[in-house]
Parts: sequence; structure tokens; C-alpha cells
Amino acid sequence: MNESKGTTNKSLVELATFFVGDALCGMDILKIQEINKLMDMTKVPQAPSYVTGILNLRGQIVTIIDLGKKLGLGSTDTTLSSRNIIVSSPGEHVGLLVTRFSDVISADTAKIERAPANMGGIQGEFFSGVYKTDDKLIGILDVNKVLRIEEQGH
Repeated sequence: MNESKGTTNKSLVELATFFVGDALCGMDILKIQEINKLMDMTKVPQAPSYVTGILNLRGQIVTIIDLGKKLGLGSTDTTLSSRNIIVSSPGEHVGLLVTRFSDVISADTAKIERAPANMGGIQGEFFSGVYKTDDKLIGILDVNKVLRIEEQGH
């Protein structure tokens, strides 16, 4: 009986996990509007190098950011598995181009540790923590920080 009581006291967060190159990342699923396959984009002249382009998603203009470039991992190779993770920020929608979507997991917040300043070449400033599972580490993306820095870059 105590065991079930302990599990109900756990604080869980649903993480959408995805790959950026070989790096396994995740973000709170509540930050995501939708995940879709790659669509035709329009290049934006003189945009920062990490801006892949813009697209029209059901009447809304969405800026697509190459998350690999943004995180310092180099360009994201686009394949049939590549996805745009659409997130909302005040006043606009932004798509994060990722190598492939992985899964949605329930993460125990007690197992989330502070992100190191430099996560093996990844710019640690964009991560709020690292979640440890039995066999892997998931870098938890701080979407607000990515978008805030994006806004400052304009």
C-alpha cells in the first residue's frame, strides 16, 4: 500500500523526445503545438544561418529553425524521418527542425539533473536539465530560452 502511495506522490512530466543528429533531446510536450513532416519552405534572405526558412501552416506563417545549427551541432540532415516540431511563442509560431522524432515518455522530475554548462559540444545554455533513464541520457531543451534568444537575434 505504501508503494502505490509513493508512486502517486511522484511528480511526472511528459517529454517528447527526438534526435538532433545523434543527440537525444526532449521537451515538455505541453510546449508543442504539433509535429509534422517537412513541408515546402521559402528561404528568407539575410536571415541568421540557423533559420531554414518560413512556411505557411494553415494560414499561419511559421519560422523554421535548424535546431542542429542553433545548438552548435551543425546542419540537421533532412531525410524522410525529419520533422518540424511546431511551438508557440508570444506573437509567432516557430518550427524546430529535428533529425527524427523518437517517443513520448513520462519522466520522474526527481531524476532530472541540472544541465552541465557544455553538454559534449552542445550549447548547454539551451538546456534546463538532463533526464537519466536506465540506458540513456536525454537533454531537456529549454524552449523558452531558444525562442528568447531567437527574438533577441532579430
